Amino acid sequence: MASAPKPAQPFVTQQQTEVRERLPFADRQDFEDAARGLIARREPGVVTAADGRVVWDNDAYAFLEGDAPDTVNPSLWRQSQLVARQGLFEVVDGIYQVRGLDLSNVTFVEGTTGVVVIDPLLSTETAAAALALYREHRGERPVTGVVYTHSHVDHFAGVRGVTTQEEVDAGRVPVLAPEGFTEHAVAENVYAGTAMARRAAYMYGAALARGPRGQVGAGLGQTTATGTVSLVPPTVEITVTGQRETVDGVRMVFQLAPDTEAPSEMLIHFPDHRALCTAEDATHTLHNLLTLRGAVVRDPRNWSRYLTECIDLFGETTDVAFASHHWPTWGQERVRHFLGVQRDLYGYLHDQSLRLINRGWTGGEIAEHLRLPPALERAWSARGYHGSVSHNLKAVYQRYMGWFDGNPAHLWQHTPTEAGKRYVEFMGGADAVVAKARASLEGGDPRWAAEVLNHVVFARPDHATARELLADTYEQLGYGAENGTWRNFFLSGAAELRDGRFGTPTVTASADILANLGPRLLFDALAVRINGPEAWDERLAIDIVLTDTGERFRLRLANGVLTHTAAPRRDAADVTLTTTTRQLPALARGDLSPETLAAAGLQADGDTTALDRLAAVLDPGDPDFPLVTP
Repeated sequence: MASAPKPAQPFVTQQQTEVRERLPFADRQDFEDAARGLIARREPGVVTAADGRVVWDNDAYAFLEGDAPDTVNPSLWRQSQLVARQGLFEVVDGIYQVRGLDLSNVTFVEGTTGVVVIDPLLSTETAAAALALYREHRGERPVTGVVYTHSHVDHFAGVRGVTTQEEVDAGRVPVLAPEGFTEHAVAENVYAGTAMARRAAYMYGAALARGPRGQVGAGLGQTTATGTVSLVPPTVEITVTGQRETVDGVRMVFQLAPDTEAPSEMLIHFPDHRALCTAEDATHTLHNLLTLRGAVVRDPRNWSRYLTECIDLFGETTDVAFASHHWPTWGQERVRHFLGVQRDLYGYLHDQSLRLINRGWTGGEIAEHLRLPPALERAWSARGYHGSVSHNLKAVYQRYMGWFDGNPAHLWQHTPTEAGKRYVEFMGGADAVVAKARASLEGGDPRWAAEVLNHVVFARPDHATARELLADTYEQLGYGAENGTWRNFFLSGAAELRDGRFGTPTVTASADILANLGPRLLFDALAVRINGPEAWDERLAIDIVLTDTGERFRLRLANGVLTHTAAPRRDAADVTLTTTTRQLPALARGDLSPETLAAAGLQADGDTTALDRLAAVLDPGDPDFPLVTP
């Protein structure tokens, strides 16, 4: 039975009062913009899969009406009220968005004969529901094009809910994406996909109960849908800024912005509508430079520079800016101001971090002391609802300096479990630490209580009092967090401590994603699954022959490393697999028996026991590993 959440403690209540007094809550412009253009809502705001399973429930956020309770930071409550608004909205005549049916928005741009779909959400079920809502009020227009603005899964994975591979293959539905899209979209969800999905479960709080003492949103959107993840590869690649494409009469001018919010990203200007799609490079929040689910650190210098370029390219010809999250901004001057604030935000974090790095500050010190200028601090669009100033500043440090802060005491530290045992012993034993931590929590210092209780839990995971008090501590930290993902992480940590592991609601390494692994990406994906110690003494060679492309690869396992090459080999392989590029990804499923491979279209010739030996050292990973316990 799940443990009941606790009320906010007095120090949290006091903090919430200070937030209400400090920030400009009387400014209601965002509420006007978020409501503008509403045509209709989906009633009920629930989306189900074919088997009846609920994959999205926006109605669960009905509790957000009214004033913020003491268990939610008032600023995050405000953001969640805005983001939870659901329905079909007119941006301008001919451009429509469905918001509140997934973590992201889907945009419909009407063409001569049909509609071009931009960023078809995270799941096929929610994308299909959004398209149905659009058609209910705008007519049964066929989908005549799809655009992916960038390579994150919530912007492409619902594509099979709006079109089919057959329509794309027939040339009736072109799919446009920025250069490098497929490689980045696939690699991010496969290489470290298991770990990223696990941490995303904490970051987005999809498994948490909705409510004032539970999940209230993730800042960027409410949470992630839990439906079917799909991918249809692009057919048209955008390779240069200024590239122009017309799809079904819809004229688009593209600005490439690689290595910003995503490694492959682009913004889109619609000259006939004087409208700008900012993808995810300008939204109504400070975004992540290093997302808590894990990723390569993003480049805030690039981010700021591309927003400057965007203003220069499109500032004079744009009357509305909309993004793949949140609500639009109308009016040329307001758009320029909004883009300028976003530009200055990322530039400030980058430049000031480097200034302090060169004065000898560490990432933690920078994060603790550097504050935004007052103009940015009071701009609602610059608040840290998804990214935070704190963890973004640490990310800049990591980008330039790495994990090591230069202090040799941190060069060779014990693991959390071993360090925990020693801390607890030094501090007088588990019971003494728990007693002191309780006093720290009650005295309004939950950060220190979490620090020391974490040592007890890793040293003595069976210490029930320590686990419960740490859960209480995380809960209070969550209640006070302005950042939606911090709140979700804290409350998810409390849930793990109290009730055990809760699974991974959204798995992004789907069959569709795996099917789009090119040969070299596939071989790399296999390589990171090799259990090195178990494979130290294994030696084998596998040839891969692709009949559709004429390519031939040699896979070699030796010294615990799986390598590949396309260079001609004189020595014979242990076994040869003959197949096509489309059928090759069956290797990633793990079952390498000749019968299974043959059924998937891979013919094995030679010593097939080599495949058994390879399968024996593949580590599938753990999709339910703990984060806050050993």
